[in-house]
Amino acid sequence: QVQLVESGGGAVQAGGSLRLSCATSRSILSFNTMDWYRQAPGKQRELVAAITAGGITDYADSVKGRFTISRDNAKNTVYLQMNSLKPEDTAVYYCKGSLIVIPWEDYWGQGTQVTVSS
Repeated sequence: QVQLVESGGGAVQAGGSLRLSCATSRSILSFNTMDWYRQAPGKQRELVAAITAGGITDYADSVKGRFTISRDNAKNTVYLQMNSLKPEDTAVYYCKGSLIVIPWEDYWGQGTQVTVSS
C-alpha cells in the first residue's frame, strides 16, 4: 500500500515561512510527478507545485517566487518551502502522487493545515 504523510504545517504571521514535508512509504523515484495541492474553506482544491521524476518543477502563478518544491531521495520525502507567506495562502495542503507502474491510481496524504494571519 502506498502511503503519503504530510507534516510541517502550522500558524504563522504574514511574511513568515514554513516547510512542509511529504514522507512516502517507498522510493520517491517510483512516482510520477509529485504534487502539492491546497484547499481553502469553500474553495476548490488547486495545484500549487509539482516536481517530475526528472526533477523539473512547476508552480502556480500565485506562489511563483515564494514557494519551492524539492525532494530528498535518501529520505523518500518531498518538500514545499513556503516563504513570504500571505493570508491567502491559508489552506489545508496535500501531497499527491502516482506510481509509474500504476499511473491511473492517485495517492493522497491526509493534509496539513497552514494558517497565515495578517
